[in-house]
Amino acid sequence: MNNPIIELTLTEFCEAAALADAHVIEIVAHGILEPHGAAPADWRFTDYELVLARRAAKLRRELELEWEGVALALDLLEEVQQLRAENRRLRQQLGRWVE
Repeated sequence: MNNPIIELTLTEFCEAAALADAHVIEIVAHGILEPHGAAPADWRFTDYELVLARRAAKLRRELELEWEGVALALDLLEEVQQLRAENRRLRQQLGRWVE
């Protein structure tokens, strides 16, 4: 788990992400963001979630996706990143055997 550097309220988060609170609530409803707290008034967002929200908003705007599509795209991008990291690790291990 990442260690948050900052923690933002919903209002602070909306300002920092340049998103309306309704959009943030919708993003949370689709599981793209997972703030701490039970209700929007209690939600706390980390710096990682801020980066994720900005990426989600960019995907929505540039690819004209609905939030469901954004959630899928983010999942796929994360999976690609993990597979690339695994591929690098395996290539390093293979390199030790080949040399």
